[in-house]
Amino acid sequence: MTKPVNQPTAPPATSPRLFHVDNLRTALMALVVIHHSAIGYSNIPRWYYTEPPADPTGTLLDILLLLNQAFFMGAFFLISGLFVPGSYDRKRAAPFLRERLLRLGVPLLLWLLVIRPLATVGRYATAVDAAARQGTELPYWQYYLLSFTPGPMWFVEVLLVFSALYVLWRRLAVQDRRPSTSATVTGRAPGAVAIVGFAIGLALVTYLWRIVVPMGVSVLGLPTPAYLPQYAALFTVGLIAARRGWLEGLSRTAGRIGFATAALAAVGLVLDLVLAGEAILGHGTLPSLVAATCETALAVGIMLGLLVLFRERLGHQGRRRRFLSTHAFTVYVIHPAVLVALGYALRDVQAPAVAKFALLTVLGLPLCWAAAYVVRALPGARKVL
Repeated sequence: MTKPVNQPTAPPATSPRLFHVDNLRTALMALVVIHHSAIGYSNIPRWYYTEPPADPTGTLLDILLLLNQAFFMGAFFLISGLFVPGSYDRKRAAPFLRERLLRLGVPLLLWLLVIRPLATVGRYATAVDAAARQGTELPYWQYYLLSFTPGPMWFVEVLLVFSALYVLWRRLAVQDRRPSTSATVTGRAPGAVAIVGFAIGLALVTYLWRIVVPMGVSVLGLPTPAYLPQYAALFTVGLIAARRGWLEGLSRTAGRIGFATAALAAVGLVLDLVLAGEAILGHGTLPSLVAATCETALAVGIMLGLLVLFRERLGHQGRRRRFLSTHAFTVYVIHPAVLVALGYALRDVQAPAVAKFALLTVLGLPLCWAAAYVVRALPGARKVL
């Protein structure tokens, strides 16, 4: 859009660094590593290295995965939404999209061309042996295409789509035709009625969505499409919160109520799973409605609690937290290769599933950040990671 001649344009205001949000993102990144460490020893064999549990503790890991999945990726989308409006204001449409493609597209290519082959080398060897027993050959390119999924980088793909939709909305919106001003204001956070109304609406939409896309189904390579309503809703909440200053307006009482609600919802979700089993997955069942309601309450409640907790207690960064935050996204990109390598290294260890998960987590977390440090030290890596 051409600017009017001789009309002054105020520069976009720069917001102070939200260290508590950076620290929260680091904690969520650790949860990603923990989550994928648990999958390998659970009854949900959706990882690049798996050991089917031979003892009941595998069920504990299933419950951990169910509870974690209810909120942690939605939290990433909310945090991502917080930074989009300011970035767009500073760059405008075309530079913003170029920056998104650089910072998200290049790591996606790195995953597809380097990390995924490393993470799947063991599975490929197994597939080659199986093909040989049948008297056939399986070249790697064929295995790569037949087994293709974006892996954990599905998040990057969806975030690129959400970012593009935001740009489209801004280009069509009246506000984007005016000179940029300081759009971020410090205001009151939504009240209890608004939050509860949002949660009820999201739970209902999630329930209806899962009639068509139940939990456990993969669509276009997305491992958790049943949670797409939550991802889109929380990304939108992040966009609005950034404009209206909701983070600073959240009260400590809201945080405490959020944690209490999340705890009750977690109990309800586990009971629903125990009593109804696979009926919670979707298809319009009553247990599916209960699961969608409990998941939404858990997600909204724990996000309120975490945002307040990190703002009040973890709002500063020293050298250690800055290091963890700086390398967090690189950990997201490379952690599958690290965890798979550790999984094979520990495969001869005889221990209950939950114990092997704990061992993998204790070793994997520091090794992931150490590997991220090495990767970011490579020439040009810091421009995209």
